[in-house]
Amino acid sequence: MASAVIFSSLRRRRSPSLEAVLAPVDLSDVALVQTLVSVTAETVSSFSAKLFHFQRRNSRSLIRKVEVFLVLLECLNDSSAAPALPWTAVICLKELYLLLYRSKILLDYCAQSSKLWLLLQNHPISGHFHDLNQEISTLLDVFPIEEVELGEDVREQIELLQRQARRAKLFVDKADEDTRIQLFRFLRLFETGSVPNSDEIRVFFMERLGIRDARSCRHEIEFLEEQILNHEGDVEPSVAVLNGFVAFTRYCRFLLFGFEEDEVEQGAGSQKKARKGLISQEIAETFVSIPKDFCCPISLDLMREPVIISTGQTYDRSSISRWLEEGHCTCPKTGQMLPNTRLVPNRALRNLILQWCTAYGVPYDAPECSEASAESFAGASPSKAALAANRATAGLLIQRLAEDGSTCAQTIAAREIRLLAKTGKENRAFIAEAGAIPHLRKLLCSPNSVAQENSVTAMLNLSIYDKNKSRIMDEEGCLGSIVDVLRFGHTTEARENAAATLFSLSAVHDYKRRIAEEEGGIEALAGLLLHGTQRGKKDAVTALFNLSTHTENCARMIEAGAVTALVSALGIEGVAEEAAGSLALIVRQPLGAKAVGKEDMAVAGLIGMMRCGTPRAKENAVAALLELCRSGGAATTERVVKAPSLGGLLQTLLFTGTKRARRKAASLARVFQRCENASTMHFGGLGVGYAFAGNSAAGRDTSFVGDVSVQMSISVPVL
Repeated sequence: MASAVIFSSLRRRRSPSLEAVLAPVDLSDVALVQTLVSVTAETVSSFSAKLFHFQRRNSRSLIRKVEVFLVLLECLNDSSAAPALPWTAVICLKELYLLLYRSKILLDYCAQSSKLWLLLQNHPISGHFHDLNQEISTLLDVFPIEEVELGEDVREQIELLQRQARRAKLFVDKADEDTRIQLFRFLRLFETGSVPNSDEIRVFFMERLGIRDARSCRHEIEFLEEQILNHEGDVEPSVAVLNGFVAFTRYCRFLLFGFEEDEVEQGAGSQKKARKGLISQEIAETFVSIPKDFCCPISLDLMREPVIISTGQTYDRSSISRWLEEGHCTCPKTGQMLPNTRLVPNRALRNLILQWCTAYGVPYDAPECSEASAESFAGASPSKAALAANRATAGLLIQRLAEDGSTCAQTIAAREIRLLAKTGKENRAFIAEAGAIPHLRKLLCSPNSVAQENSVTAMLNLSIYDKNKSRIMDEEGCLGSIVDVLRFGHTTEARENAAATLFSLSAVHDYKRRIAEEEGGIEALAGLLLHGTQRGKKDAVTALFNLSTHTENCARMIEAGAVTALVSALGIEGVAEEAAGSLALIVRQPLGAKAVGKEDMAVAGLIGMMRCGTPRAKENAVAALLELCRSGGAATTERVVKAPSLGGLLQTLLFTGTKRARRKAASLARVFQRCENASTMHFGGLGVGYAFAGNSAAGRDTSFVGDVSVQMSISVPVL
């Protein structure tokens, strides 16, 4: 009979708790009947006047059956003075309790769900109605109607319901099915490269679906996206098909309803509320908690190319390759010796990561030249229909941006472009190819804070695709406008996203010099590093690190105050590691070493990182101190070697640090020995450690950028 598991495939925004559907086993006969009367009456009153756009006949039939049960229960309730109910009747009533709740949930689901989703699930939902009919028939067959005192009219209604339930067959509404087929026909047109006729779409949406405004379209899109989020692999339709319908509905929303007044007013008249709804919510949704198994044990970042090593552990290809290039011959996680250095792609895990990223809207662009990038995951990859519909939508949005119309309408268009560019390099590619960047650049200077946020965030999302970086940099005035948002942006989110955009663009070496030379850019990054939010500090320090890898930027960074900001950041959790990496690059040059040497807290900050930092932070700190001694002159060297407790920290690194840290510590020890006042220093047993390190690092360490260890990837958060 009835199960306590309520339609596991029918997902709701708030799933009912199990306690809500358990039969009241502890109630007396009278209380049980009274409870059933209350539940049944509530169900009838809630749905008898409800308009069901789809599943009308099945819904009305179920409501009529519930009404008959209400008559039965009211009769039993009125006969409370009669002898106690037979135990078989009590069991049936408890089972009826479950049936009524399941009926209520199914009816509510049909009344509240997306119309498109009800069409897509037409057969399964019809099956749920049929299952309830079968269980009602079984319940009435075993209900001891002859042993219960009932009025003749009530008995006749129950017997009639029993006969009808026995004859009931699965009913799939032909009109609903025709509408579903028409919906798939539109999708197939997009798959073949055709755009459906706008008049046909208008009739379909407004007359057959009853979707007559932009708000209803947004509800449909949000509901379908929720189903994608909760999708299970064996449930139809697939994620790819659902993505196609989301893209199709978004296209129809702008084709049919354009930019309606309620949204325009939201963009102009209530900027604070709009910013919270359009920006902050999206940012919060972006920074979801990544499953631990999807993170590389070395970098702790989401793996882009998971590979398996000979010990059976999985790492991101870039991280484990770097580990092996450093000369390590053990597994980072287990410490086992590696019999070989072969890296085997973990395709199963990569497919799971792709599926998770698609569900949560997290960007996932694997390196284009890698073996793994040739693989595809059918369930998560965008379908041809979705790409074609998104392309058509982008055309409508860019057309709106190009028009000299309402700024608020352009704001909404920028928001939708931002969301389209949130996932998928295909989307980012055709949005830029269609000419969005010049129009977004104009909105960067908008006095409307929401418009500015949406445009700079859209620019950030587009810049993740490598080919779009050149399009942004080649667009006249675009880089300057991004820097202006970083300096004078209306909101914190806009300034932070501008910094993230500069970080993304600076991944290309040829652009680092241009970005550094842009007036006020480095100054603004330094200010954000000192005074921004935690996320803003992270965006700023990663951008400064990228810029510091270009040797010609050293003087500009010193002039702009970046060195002072980086030294101060050594004490800020979350950005200290990258700050030390940047300083290690800057002090390579005498000019940079001199500037860092003048900072009172530089040496103390680096020493502190050697004491309490992560393994990578310790590598960067000792590398920075070594280069500071080499390039900073005698006075700076004296400051370093006289730092308290440095000898003990070096000894610890010589024995317990990574190979790079040991090499740097050994080189720094040799610097001490060459100092004219080395005889006055106290190393406390450092010689033993030095001898150990000297065997593994013969000669002067002359490597450059490879000596700096910073845990970060070029991918940036998509908002």
